[in-house]
This record gives sequence, structure tokens and C-alpha cells, in this order.
Amino acid sequence: MSEEKENKEKENKEDRKDVERFCALCRRSESQAGKLIEMPNHILVCSSCMQKGFDTVNRQMESEGFHLQDLFRNLENFPGIQLFDLGGFSPFAKAPEVKKKPEKDAETSVVDMKKVPAPHKIKQMLDEYVIGQERAKKAISVAVYNHYKRVSDQLEDDIEIEKSNMLMIGPTGSGKTYLVRTLSRLLDVPLAIADATSLTEAGYIGDDIESVCSKLLAAADNDLDRAEHGIIFIDEIDKLAKKKNTNQRDVSGEAVQQGLLKLLEGSEVEVPVGATSKNAMTPLVTMNTRNILFICGGAFPDIEIIIKERLNRQASIGFYADLKDKYDHDPHLMEKVSVEDLRKFGMIPEFLGRLPVIFTLSGLDEDMLTRILVEPRNAIIKQYKKLLAMDEVKLEFEEDALRAIAKKALEKETGARALRALLEDYMLDIMFEIPKDESIGKVVITREYIEGTGVPRIMLRDQQRISG
Repeated sequence: MSEEKENKEKENKEDRKDVERFCALCRRSESQAGKLIEMPNHILVCSSCMQKGFDTVNRQMESEGFHLQDLFRNLENFPGIQLFDLGGFSPFAKAPEVKKKPEKDAETSVVDMKKVPAPHKIKQMLDEYVIGQERAKKAISVAVYNHYKRVSDQLEDDIEIEKSNMLMIGPTGSGKTYLVRTLSRLLDVPLAIADATSLTEAGYIGDDIESVCSKLLAAADNDLDRAEHGIIFIDEIDKLAKKKNTNQRDVSGEAVQQGLLKLLEGSEVEVPVGATSKNAMTPLVTMNTRNILFICGGAFPDIEIIIKERLNRQASIGFYADLKDKYDHDPHLMEKVSVEDLRKFGMIPEFLGRLPVIFTLSGLDEDMLTRILVEPRNAIIKQYKKLLAMDEVKLEFEEDALRAIAKKALEKETGARALRALLEDYMLDIMFEIPKDESIGKVVITREYIEGTGVPRIMLRDQQRISG
């Protein structure tokens, strides 16, 4: 039995060679603290913590008139002293396992460019899920492709490709988060979505700045090498704008922008494993953000006013003066945004300088909302058709009904999110009543039902067979 147990322990040790080990006291990794000492119950302690422990015990005993050497020399004379189980103490709880970085040759590349699709293919894949936003899809496809070319670059020359971090500007519900989430799924790379509103300087109340990297590490299943080539999307970045007319310390605005500079540019940061904040009992690993692609997105409300002021500043008097209301109803006004407008909004120049790719997403109109209902691969209408198909019922929407839904969604001014809310409301009674009657074979949603002046057209299975 003892030989089998030893063999199993040897096999487990060999299987765990690719896993980072941590000191149970200081929570530093073996690559940082040096070779760890294995104690009973598989507790690992670094040499510095072990020495500190001996020094502390020695000082305490010398103050009481005892010496540590005399204690171990005469241990058999103290029958009351017994070995105790260190595994029962909470400080020695098992830490999350983090995979080590594999040792790579200089000639090998982390990313195989043969597996990364070209920009036009990335855009074709995005077209299946995202309606409209042609400029944004083209910009994000080129930026991602160039980023992975930069990561895979192994040529030793004087030309170093800089990071192509991105800033997306668009109204709520225009598809910023959906675009990034779809992109990460298509490219099969780890993605972390962080909310800028929860970030504060040094984690005063919310999360600290390094927590965005800990989310990426968790998304990569604690594979450090894979996480260092992932994508981090920081949403609601406009909430970090500098506060105006304040004499207090701006711990959730300008201070967070300053703290994000080192992450955006690329540096080594200490990242907590299995937690969003640093503390004495959380193990830390060193993550290099040099090859992490950062995408920031925000709605930037009322920035249209700043853009109008800049555009009207050029010629306000004379024969060639522009009318003040010239840009009031311009649907492409957001596309004219500049770095000057963003700086006036409250973003600091150093932060904007680390986001070289800036593009906008246009607001959704009635035609785009109608297409969003039916055209994407996982369109909302297709989802409801699949749900009713499980009850062997066919669902159809008239063209006028789709237009009416899009018109009502446009009035809510919440973008594509309004479509789901409206359909949940309209389909509630239908989804509740149809399972009661097995004779129903087809349901047609009409414009009158959407406008509240009629009911949906229901066909029984016999009628459907006759009409078919």
C-alpha cells in the first residue's frame, strides 16, 4: 500500500509540473520566491518565510529564558509538546492553480498567423451577427488583425510595431459590447469585460485597476500565457471623465485614467488570482500587458453639443456663416468627433494618446432595427420561432408588424435592447396560451396586434394542412 501511495504521489507531482506553486504564507509564486519547501499536508513555504518563522520563535523563547537549540536538543524531556496539523489553519487554504508560461524558443511564435483570418474574413463573420456599423466592423477587423501580426512578429530589426488599442464611441444599444463579445467568440481568444464605473484608485470602495487583468486570467482558465494574449474590454469608459468644479480628490475619475496608463501601454503588474482585490491571503502572479489588446467603449452623452460648438466656431458671422442649427439633425454628427472634443469632455490627453484607433457607432434607425429582428444568425425572431417549434407550432411575423415593433423600439431610445423588451411583452400571452391547445398549428403576428387594435391570427393544424 505504501509503494502504491508513493507512486501516486510521484505521478501527481509530474502532472503538476506545469502548474505554478505558491507559498502558503506570503502567497508569492515559486518563480518569485524561489524553490519552495514542502511541509506535511502538502503545505508549501518559501525559505524566507520559514526563516522569519524560526527567528520569531527564537526571539520569543529567548525573552522567556529559553533557547530554540536547547528545546530541540531536549525535546524528549517535554512530553506535553506534540506535532500539530498545519492543514487545519485557514491561512493554508488551497490556492487556485495557475498554469506556468511554457518555455518558448526564440523562433517560435505564440500566435499562428495561419489561424488568424484576414480583415475581410473577420468582417464577413461579424456581418452574420451585427447589422450595419460598417465603419466600426472594418476598423475593429483591421485593428485586431494588426495586433496579432504584432504579437507574432519575431523579426529582430529596428522596427517595433506599437499596440493598436481602440476606443469605441456610440449611443446606448448600438452594439458596442455585442461587437466585442462576438469578435472574441469568433477568434477563440479569452475576453474579459470590465465596467469602468466599479474601478477606483487603489480600490477605495470598488475594484482596483489590476482587477481587469484578474478577470482576463479567470477567463483564460488561469492559463497565464493565454491570458497575456487576450482582449480586455472596458465598458462605460466615459464615466471616468474628469469631474468639473470639484476641489476633492477624484478617485473614480481622472485618478483611474492615470492608473490605466501603464496597463494600456504595456507593463508587468501584480494580479490577484481568484479575487478582484489584493490582500494578504490572495496569491499574486506577474502578468505582462504588452500583448493584451485593450478596447474601451462608452456612450459619451452630450458630446454632440461639444462637437457642434467646435464646428460652429469656424464661421459664425459674415456671408458664408453657417446656421447655428445646421448640425441639429445631422445623423452622422458623431462621426465628426475629434480628440479635442474628447479632451474637452474630460478625458486626459495621456489616456487618449494610448488609444490610437478611435471610431464611432451610429445610432440605429427604423430600417436597421427591422433588420436586427430577422437577419442575424441568432436574431430574436429566430429564437421565438425555435421556442414555438418545440411545441410543433409555426410562428410568422408580417412585414408591417416588424416595422411597427421597430418604430416602437425607436421611441424608447435604448437601441436594440428595446426590441427584446417589446417582444417579451407581446409574446407573453401567446407563449402562455399555446401549450394549452394542441390543435393550434400556426400563429401569425399582425400589425394590428402590435398596435393594440387587433389580435394575432391563429390557424389550427387541420386548417394549416388544407391551406398548405
